[in-house]
Amino acid sequence: KLAMASKGIADSFKELAVIVNTPGLDVPVKNFSDACSRFFVVFKVLKTGMFPRFPEIEYVTKVNDLAEASNLTPTLELMVDRDIEANCVRKVGSHTRNLLRIKRSLEMMRVMCEVLLDTESDHSLRDATFTAYNQVFAPHHGWAIQQAVATGIGSLLPKTLLSGMFNETGTYVTASASVTNYLDNLFLSKNLGIDW
Repeated sequence: KLAMASKGIADSFKELAVIVNTPGLDVPVKNFSDACSRFFVVFKVLKTGMFPRFPEIEYVTKVNDLAEASNLTPTLELMVDRDIEANCVRKVGSHTRNLLRIKRSLEMMRVMCEVLLDTESDHSLRDATFTAYNQVFAPHHGWAIQQAVATGIGSLLPKTLLSGMFNETGTYVTASASVTNYLDNLFLSKNLGIDW
């Protein structure tokens, strides 16, 4: 299952990368949310300690929100434009705010994969997750959340027990970088910034 999930994630983000790297094409909300939802099975496998609550709150519910939004809004850019018009971009629960949080989750997973590619340690899953969290999310979280996440990360399984998850790591790293760069440019082009 993990090997299949890994390939599904890589393939979905490769398809998204083609879209974002093609001038004149807008990213469909449905394609984006479908690709992001491929990670849900990974979170189920990692369901241990206090860690599961973090991806569930920061990722799963927000991806589901965009999946619902795709029924009414065809592209990510149009979705952001509509939130701007409604003056609700930074409101908790807005599609644009959720998109920014999803982008950070994708970045965290990319950094985690980059660390895994650089080490063969049996404990590298813990190390990679800790490094990725500190780099991407910790600057936006208070002390209590940081401590809860650190406790959860400490209970993660060794990499060897989840080796099937990392078969397509390099592919995801390359493809997701294009996708998150697109999202950065989208936010910046609308003068929204990316540090809120």
